[in-house]
Amino acid sequence: MPKHSQIQLQILSLYKQFLKLSKHKPGLREVIRHEFRKNASTPRTDILRVEYQYRLGKKQLENLKNSEVDSVGVFEREK
Repeated sequence: MPKHSQIQLQILSLYKQFLKLSKHKPGLREVIRHEFRKNASTPRTDILRVEYQYRLGKKQLENLKNSEVDSVGVFEREK
């Protein structure tokens, strides 16, 4: 099994934290999976974008940990 880079380990940890939080917030699990899958196609060589997305995810996690947030919804555009 290939060794993961430090940023990959941090992203995996962030994903696990989101999943743990989703047990208490209805609708969050689907949003998490969708966002992580959507961003999984980001090239590993695009370090700035990967780090930006990681920092954005950490901020979103902290916002969702707020006790005032009790569920999550998503708006979708009509195609």
